[in-house]
Parts: sequence; structure tokens; C-alpha cells
Amino acid sequence: MRRVPGDATPQMRSSRVPDRPLPWLRGRHAIWALPTLLLLLILVGELWTGSSFRMIAWVVMVPALTAALTGVGATVLFSVLSVAAYLLVDAVLEPTAGAAFPDFLLVVVACMVSVAASGIRRAGERRAERLALAADVVRDTVLRPLPYHWGGLDWSALYVTADHVARVGGDFYDLQPSRYGTRVILGDVQGKGLGAVAASAVLLGTFREAGYHERRVRDVARRLEIRMKRQQAYARYLGQDEGGDRFATAVVLSFDPVEPGTVRRGTAGMDVVTLGHDPPLAVGPDGVRPLRSSGGVPLGMGELACDVPEGGGPRIVRDGLAPGETLLLFTDGVTEARDRDGTFYPLQEDLARALTDDPGLARPDRLVRYVGDAVARHIAGARWESDDLTLLAVRPLPVEPQREAFP
Repeated sequence: MRRVPGDATPQMRSSRVPDRPLPWLRGRHAIWALPTLLLLLILVGELWTGSSFRMIAWVVMVPALTAALTGVGATVLFSVLSVAAYLLVDAVLEPTAGAAFPDFLLVVVACMVSVAASGIRRAGERRAERLALAADVVRDTVLRPLPYHWGGLDWSALYVTADHVARVGGDFYDLQPSRYGTRVILGDVQGKGLGAVAASAVLLGTFREAGYHERRVRDVARRLEIRMKRQQAYARYLGQDEGGDRFATAVVLSFDPVEPGTVRRGTAGMDVVTLGHDPPLAVGPDGVRPLRSSGGVPLGMGELACDVPEGGGPRIVRDGLAPGETLLLFTDGVTEARDRDGTFYPLQEDLARALTDDPGLARPDRLVRYVGDAVARHIAGARWESDDLTLLAVRPLPVEPQREAFP
């Protein structure tokens, strides 16, 4: 993955309330200081040089700078101020010089052109804002916003797309509470474009329903495999298979159900299924350890599976999180991020070193932020093709919250 000018702004979500700067620190009126300062410098320069050098003609730069920074209203205001400054200097400060009509005409025309350019720029920005809003709606439809402490988990996520226009790609994640425990998924659809987004959407929809209704996580994975096969057939029917069937890698896990109000003590047990995906990492004050892989094949390639257990479906791995541990799930945008020399980002080794210096880094929000920043530093200046990057960190809450329903 590589961030270059124009890349999408990372979408950071967390189960913790984010800190926001004070409103007065977020004001846009500070940019008015630049054209104001330029106008004042031109006036001072005119007074300093006198009539030997008509620096007041440089006032044409003021509306041009304003048009590049602000809206039409501000551009009109500074255009009027620029014309007034020119007339003031010519009529009051230099009464013997007379009005230089060509210079005055140049100032007036420059102001008119600046106002028109500002209007065109703002129209383009409004169009871009509407497109961005539509892209955000699509992203929030595919990757639904999750409530704080959803499903009894302290969670945090980072989502960075390679396509800065679409703002949503082939990576996906979700949490689904149920009476059988909270289910978690993170995955990556092969390829890019609308086909990958469509496959992500249908897989997430299936996960939310199957995760809610199915008792066993194996059945959830089986439902996901069937849905991916149906999506492949649908894409072939529309001629959108792009020369081959898409597949998706994923990690699906299910935390053991806990009665509301229960104080968690000891290990939080869970069932884990890895479907062609890297196993998650358990990150805690004592270090980093990868969970065991169940050895499943990617979704959409179930017919290639070997050593299938009796009854069908992928194999299940039983594991758990010790107190203070956080489960980190990630896509290949993290592990395949390369620096200028082509060296892959060493996720596990880097985390182990960082935890030695700061054991508190295992908290979900800090963990996700650290890995995201570390990957960005690792790929700075690299020439490799960008890829989507997704991180999801989850940790069971110390006390299971009360829940009225399982939406």
C-alpha cells in the first residue's frame, strides 16, 4: 500500500469517543489573513518606493490569491478592496501622478476574472462534495457504522482504500452480536473495482444474518461459501467475471456467549475459522502470538478443500484471549506493505518491540493507530502499487453489558 497525493483519507472508527479540537481551532477564516497581508504589504511597498516604482499595480495578485483560497463572496470583497486601494493611492497619495488608465483597467479585469474563476472552482468543489457524500453513503451502507462497545467488545478499526474516489474497496469487516456469542469477520475480496465492492456487500449481508441465526460458526462459514458461489454465478451471468471467478479470504470467529452483567475472569474463549487468510494476532503486555490457523480455503473455492470434517464445512480452531490481550485482525495491505527496497512490513516483530517499550499499546484504539502509522512510515516514498488496508482490534469488556436485543 502506498499513500500518494489524492489517496483517500483513512476512515478511523473506534468504540471510544474520539477527542475533537475546540471549535475555534477549526475555523476557516484564518485563510483571509493571507490576502489581507498581501494587500497591506503592497500598500506599504508603494509608500516605501514612492512614485518612481508603481508597486500598487501588483494589487492584481490579491483577488487572484483570494479566488484560489476562498469563496465567491470573499473574492468579491477583496476585489472591491483592491480597486479601492488602487484609487486611493492614485488619487490621494500620488495626486500629481494622475490616473494610469491601463493599470486601472488591468486591476478591474483581474478582479472580474478572479471572481469568475472562484465561482467555477466552487462549483467544481460542490460537485466533488456531492460525489464524496454519495461515496460515503455507499461506504456506510457496506461497512455499517457500529455502536460503542458493540457486542460486549471494546473495538477499533482503520479502513484505508486504494481508490480515493470510491472510498470503499474489497476489504470488509463487521461485528454481529447474537444469543450464541458475538461473531466477528474480517476479509478481503480478490481484485478491485465495483465487482469487489459488490462481493464485499453480499458477504457482509450474509454474515449479519447467518451470524445472528446460526448456532455454530462452522455453519456461518458454510453460508458465506454458498453466498460467494452465488455471487460468482451472478457475475458470470452478467459477463462481469473479468476472465475468472472472484474469491475472498476471511477470518470468522465467535466469542463464547456470556450472561449480561457477568464480570469476566480468566480466558475469553472463542472459535476461529481462517479461510485462506492470515490468522489474527493476540497482542498483550506479555508479547504477540499468532492464533492457530484452521487451514481453510478462500471463500468461493470450497471445492478445493482437503481433509473436510464430517458433516462438511471448514475446520474450527479453539482458542482464547487472556486478560489484557487484544485480538488484531488485518488484511494483506498490512503484511504486504513494502518500503523502497521492497521489504515487507514486519508486523509481528514490530509489535513485539513496541510492546516492550509500552505495554499499554495493546489497547485496541492505540494498537490500531500505532500499526496504521507504522505502515505509513514503512511505505513512505515507495513506488509499489497501492492496496486496501484494514485493521480491526477487539477486546472483550471487563463486564458484559446489558442488551435488550441482538440487532
